[in-house]
Amino acid sequence: MKKAFITKEKAEEIAAKFPTPFYVYDEKGMRENAEAVKKAFAWNPGFREYFAVKANPNPFILDILKEYDCGMDCSSLIELQISKALDFDGAHIMFSSNDTPFEEYAYANKIGAIINLDDITHIDFCEKACGGRLPETMSCRFNPGGVFTLSNGIMDNPGDAKYGMTREQIAEAYKIMMSKGVKHFGIHAFLASNTVTNEYYGKLASQLFELAVELKKETGADIKFINLSGGVGIAYKPDQTPNDIAVIGENVHKVYEEILVPAGMDDISIYTEMGRFMMAPYGAVVTRAIHEKHIYKEYIGVDACAANLMRPAIYGAYHHITVLGKEDAACDHKYDVTGSLCENCDKFAIDRNLPEIEMGDLLFIHDAGAHGYSMGYNYNGRLHCAEILLAADGSFKKIRRAETPMDYYATFNEFPIYEKLKAENVK
Repeated sequence: MKKAFITKEKAEEIAAKFPTPFYVYDEKGMRENAEAVKKAFAWNPGFREYFAVKANPNPFILDILKEYDCGMDCSSLIELQISKALDFDGAHIMFSSNDTPFEEYAYANKIGAIINLDDITHIDFCEKACGGRLPETMSCRFNPGGVFTLSNGIMDNPGDAKYGMTREQIAEAYKIMMSKGVKHFGIHAFLASNTVTNEYYGKLASQLFELAVELKKETGADIKFINLSGGVGIAYKPDQTPNDIAVIGENVHKVYEEILVPAGMDDISIYTEMGRFMMAPYGAVVTRAIHEKHIYKEYIGVDACAANLMRPAIYGAYHHITVLGKEDAACDHKYDVTGSLCENCDKFAIDRNLPEIEMGDLLFIHDAGAHGYSMGYNYNGRLHCAEILLAADGSFKKIRRAETPMDYYATFNEFPIYEKLKAENVK
């Protein structure tokens, strides 16, 4: 059974100050998890988690992770600029992008970020963006192709992904980059998404460690780190068994000892980019039931919509829902829980068994701390909601205000209607 990290009373207290819908984050939970990740990989002196900024770019949260020596995994200019503004040094910023604009390579180089090259054809392009000289330390992204499977039935298809280089290309890329002055290298790969199994990282690590040994022999490259990227998932559904990060860390340790140590490559640092695992369980959307509809199905309309949390609408993703204050009530009513967008996919749950929901009830939508707020949008003119940080002592603070209509209209400022809109919304 999934349990909300906030009570109905605390949610109502927050809602009295910051109206629903809002995101709320569990500071205690995210700190404990960050510490557990560090401990799981403490056997590797160079280990670092590079948090995927795309999962949750709120500066207050990134600043908390900084306390645990996390780095930032960035994929755009904005994410690079946020990381730089938070005083992350270049060694703590990994720039993993694809189809990368010239100015983004240039900025990444300017701030000393580690550039993780997605394709062999980007080498010359990146070199020009970096002022005619590649950085001394760079990484290359590997795509083994084919289908990646795990024993518990998890499957993904790297061969159909747009990311990374082939085996032949990455070896050739190393040689070209060495000829252009690159002295130290990394290897990066992402083979499966949201794996709820302790097996994934060990299997991925085995492939990358063997690749590292081969590349060392073929090219003579000085390989400094291997980035296992993301893919470690969470148990979105209550009947799933969550990943055990201690077991995952030990699985990687085992293959490290089996493959890299005998090859004399036991100084390689292990990096991860676990945006979802680091943050998803520690964020939630709190929304209020405002309508009910009885036609061919039973519907509950809430004041949040897919513009606030789009994963269920675009992926059919499952997010557990707790009706706050009714945690012990029987789930004997079947509802579709919907938002207000003019799209039929705007549903947080379909045919979900829940306690009887009354108008005014608060619903807690679990596991929205990663790829939640950051994927929000303004379709139908819906506005981004506030983000609230809940401390261990029960205190809370706003870490991002809700958008206002004037935020939405700001880019209309060159048009005559702007002043009319401004007059309409100025209080």
